[in-house]
Amino acid sequence: MHSPPDEETRPRMETAHASAAALLGLKCTGNPVWGFLGCTISRRAGDLWLRVASTAMANAGRNQGEGIVGASVLIPDDVPRPKLHDVMDWTEDPHAYKAEVTDYIAHPVISPDRPDLAQNPGLPDEWWQSLSRAFEHLSQAEGVRTTVRSGWIDKAFPQFLGIPAPERVERVTGHGDLHWGNLTAPLAILDWERWGLVPVGYDPGLLHANSLLVPDLAARIRAEFAPVLDTPAGRIGELVALAEMLQAVARGWYPELAPLLADRAAELTGVRPPVPVQSEVSA
Repeated sequence: MHSPPDEETRPRMETAHASAAALLGLKCTGNPVWGFLGCTISRRAGDLWLRVASTAMANAGRNQGEGIVGASVLIPDDVPRPKLHDVMDWTEDPHAYKAEVTDYIAHPVISPDRPDLAQNPGLPDEWWQSLSRAFEHLSQAEGVRTTVRSGWIDKAFPQFLGIPAPERVERVTGHGDLHWGNLTAPLAILDWERWGLVPVGYDPGLLHANSLLVPDLAARIRAEFAPVLDTPAGRIGELVALAEMLQAVARGWYPELAPLLADRAAELTGVRPPVPVQSEVSA
């Protein structure tokens, strides 16, 4: 999800980005692209792209095999994504910063302003074939991080789906944040912060959930990924994605999608999800 920064965050992040650009010898142009609540800021620098992320001091540093650095080492080159060129990390109490220089992807993002879609982008068959191949090759990579932890699933299924949590969740290496704001046409997959071991069916399930406003697009996703989504493990993975989206609804996001998310969950479980209330569930 993209959202503007507040008045305190904006100048701090703009200063951090300018400092990183100067130290890395980059000249940035164009308007900044903001991430969720201003936690990231990105700008083009010629054929490169400089992204700076901010987090709390307690989260400083990078875990081996995770994030974009881990992806650059562990994920096959035939998974289409920006190539990593450089990184720089620093702290300024109480914040920690991570700067990453990647290729600038000239292909347009399918949904630059929101993770879901309100109309069909009319993607060709070749695009869908590329996405299927990317999933297949990504699944063969060694995932290190556990994305969407079991502790969160145990709490979220009863609260947001109205059913008990599954006894077992099968996992596969996946992207972890597959929505229309992270995909381009022709295909490149952006934002590798959450990649790792995700529930089977979670990636296509999340993309499907972000497509429910466009029934023919949602049907295309169900058809393309039926070999995964129509299995018991894939059904659980899709429910994990729906629970995560319904938690976002409880936080005030996705008002248009909310009833469709509930409908899809009920279709899969036979149980109508509880009415969303303001809630925070952490793993």
